[in-house]
Amino acid sequence: MIKEILEWIKTIAVSVVIALVVTTFVTPLMVDGLSMYPTLNDHDYLILKNTHDIKRGDIISFESTLEFSQEELESFNFIKKLKLGKNKNLIKRVIAIPGDELLIIDGNVYVNGEKLEENYINGDTTLGDLHIKEIPKDKIFVMGDNRDHSVDSRYLGLIDISKVQGKVLVRLLPLSSFGTVPYEK
Repeated sequence: MIKEILEWIKTIAVSVVIALVVTTFVTPLMVDGLSMYPTLNDHDYLILKNTHDIKRGDIISFESTLEFSQEELESFNFIKKLKLGKNKNLIKRVIAIPGDELLIIDGNVYVNGEKLEENYINGDTTLGDLHIKEIPKDKIFVMGDNRDHSVDSRYLGLIDISKVQGKVLVRLLPLSSFGTVPYEK
């Protein structure tokens, strides 16, 4: 009886250690919404690599408080699930990194004076006019691939790199889409 209990304790301890080691390096995450469509779909199940080594084109998850007024929420008529002041991890594509110049004008996105060829977005244009002369140290600019249906840096502002949970490593589900997620530089 004591031998069985010790085996159970040993098995549980090993499982806890393995779980801690795995979650130190990777994080599971389910996509909630369509802001990254067509690259990612609602309920895709992803594995994130825990890192703050972020590059242009990476798809990342980050923590956001989403503190909007009721009027602002109503103006985002495509948003159904947001709640005032609720922390929510968002998934977006990194468009600009520290030191980059960003310009959004006439439906096009320019980084460091070069127009981005964004064949991964849903639609042809990016709404909003914006110019950031230089992305500050420890900040990034992110947008969803479904630009007309994405709350991103155009609304939230620049994202602190320290808020990044990780970058997408692999899509596990649905099985028909299992594998790496394509990204653009």
